[in-house]
Amino acid sequence: MTDFIALFPGQGSQSIGMMQNFATSRLVKKTFDEASDILNTNFWDMVNVENTDINQTINTQPLMLTVGIATWRVLKENNINDPSFAAGHSLGEFSALVAAKVFTFESGLHIVKKRAELMQNAVPSDKGAMAAILGLKDSEVINICNNLKEKGVIEAVNFNSPGQVVVAGEKKLVDSSLETFKAAGAKRAIVLPVSVPSHCSLMKEAAIEFKEFLTSVNFAKPIFPVVQNFEAIAYENEERIKEGLFHQLFNPVRWTQSIEFMSEKKLNTFLEIGPGKVLTSLGKRINRDSKNISIDSIDSITEFKGIS
Repeated sequence: MTDFIALFPGQGSQSIGMMQNFATSRLVKKTFDEASDILNTNFWDMVNVENTDINQTINTQPLMLTVGIATWRVLKENNINDPSFAAGHSLGEFSALVAAKVFTFESGLHIVKKRAELMQNAVPSDKGAMAAILGLKDSEVINICNNLKEKGVIEAVNFNSPGQVVVAGEKKLVDSSLETFKAAGAKRAIVLPVSVPSHCSLMKEAAIEFKEFLTSVNFAKPIFPVVQNFEAIAYENEERIKEGLFHQLFNPVRWTQSIEFMSEKKLNTFLEIGPGKVLTSLGKRINRDSKNISIDSIDSITEFKGIS
């Protein structure tokens, strides 16, 4: 079977009806029931009935972990081997670590719920913001943020693909920075519909509390390497994995570098484990020679088997 890399999407990929292609799967429903019982929240209704709860950070994070692991379990049910590497974008890193058996699904749900609570409470909802900057080099975005830092907090936090960087920080400064980025040559500079300025220094205090919380959680060595966002490398030591999750909360997501790191291993088949095609699209921009498949239905699993 073809060697592949498993990628898990994070917050922002959620949508009503996103598991419709797996609606008849008993394993998917069982996974959702498991998560609902553990956190006393009806996640199945959240993805199938019109609601606004799906976009609240406190719900989105455990929901996306559930979606990722439900899809992963279907993949394994179809006799797909373990990947050569795995990675997850921001929150998706936790799905990758559950898949690699670093901690259990139940532990993962409690971890991401705590993470979401800490992030949501770290900055008042009207004080933080994130914006996507398209068409500038990473270095150009970083330099502009550095030139604005005397006015407050604004940092490059997601290096998603060449020419696509997300910044985060204080809302007023992020809002006012858009024209500066455009004047520097950005094709687009748009505020994202989120209330939490993830992966910037405003999350430092939340990260310290999160690190303390993680001390009580049992971690194991991964059964396959997981490339973590913080340094875009894979850790084998359990304590280093915990450190990576701590640093991830207030440091950039190095997604471009993560994909490049795995591509250097001569691995060019990437499976996005979950709904949407965000990581599939980014992967094509980072590595033009890659084969990218979004695993969002049984048909997509069949497609992958066809190239194996």
